[in-house]
Amino acid sequence: MAFNGTWKIDRSENYEKFMEVMGVNVMKRKLGAHDNLKITIQQDGNKFTVKESSNFRNIDIEFTLGVNFDYSLADGTELTGSWNMEGNKLVGTFTRKDNGKALTAHREVVGDELVQTYVYEGVEAKRIFKR
Repeated sequence: MAFNGTWKIDRSENYEKFMEVMGVNVMKRKLGAHDNLKITIQQDGNKFTVKESSNFRNIDIEFTLGVNFDYSLADGTELTGSWNMEGNKLVGTFTRKDNGKALTAHREVVGDELVQTYVYEGVEAKRIFKR
């Protein structure tokens, strides 16, 4: 249950380039880089409730490990996929509905930080959060 808690964005690495490869327009990339994202995670066994709040939207996501669900990114990109646990890491495998391309995401707690890594079309970005 190391993921439980409220996490506030601290810094990002290569996030604007990642958004560019995802097809996010330049204005949304500039705004997205300063979204003040806060994530609240609550785990109950294999079930997760995630509340995302930012300057642009608030959304509640519920998922069960290994079960596919639909999700929409802040820019409107629609995905389908699932999260699974691999050791102490949450690993998400998603497919874009518009072009069928894969997006992977990893969440892991490293020290006192939640490190979220995204990979799309060979471009990796990280967003690092603190409690």
